[in-house]
Amino acid sequence: MRASLFVTCLGEIFYQEAAKDMVEVLERLGCDIDFPQGQICCGQPAFNSGYKSQAQKSAKQIIKSFEVSKYVVTPSGSCAGMLKEYPRMFAGDPVWEPRAQELADKTYEFTQFIVHVLGIEDVGAVYPAKATYHTSCHMMRLLHETESPFTLLKNVEGLELLPLENSYDCCGFGGTFAVKMVPISEQMVDEKIRHVEDTGADVLITADGGCLMNIQGRIDRKGKQLPVKHIAQILNSR
Repeated sequence: MRASLFVTCLGEIFYQEAAKDMVEVLERLGCDIDFPQGQICCGQPAFNSGYKSQAQKSAKQIIKSFEVSKYVVTPSGSCAGMLKEYPRMFAGDPVWEPRAQELADKTYEFTQFIVHVLGIEDVGAVYPAKATYHTSCHMMRLLHETESPFTLLKNVEGLELLPLENSYDCCGFGGTFAVKMVPISEQMVDEKIRHVEDTGADVLITADGGCLMNIQGRIDRKGKQLPVKHIAQILNSR
């Protein structure tokens, strides 16, 4: 099985180890992973801020970068969701809409790819800890993916997964939302952290770099010690 890694901006700049863990898991499961050099930002910040033409420039570069890929796999439900928005972004364009649709159809978030394409529910991970899982908004609402992370986590040896109150609530990041609406964003992430602490978990797991950065950043600013891990880090533990 050959697949291409879409590392994302946050993956490349802040979470290289999580991206490395993702690649190691996929290779262990029999995948041949390549990394198209032309990939850039998916354009989501510009698109969400209303700058459609600027977002289209990024989208065109992404489409060209992955045109020969059989599958595109990314450690971010948010960025995977954005790539699946491309056909709507280019709706009515006879050249770019079909190319955008082709990319959207072969793009998967990391856990989604393992469960739905590879057909694997147990990757052989071992992680003895009490954990809870934050469900990212875009993965849930854009990708409509709610089961794959839990399917894989429940088969991690030694991991006790604790339910998170109001798990469906946003952590307050929302890309540019956290910059434009700072007081509201702070209240949202503080509420998320309180719910996480109430579980008694040793670690918080998420499948999206944006949520990871926002929650971990707020935890650090408040002087708390709760670690936040990308799900690839858990699934690559043995």
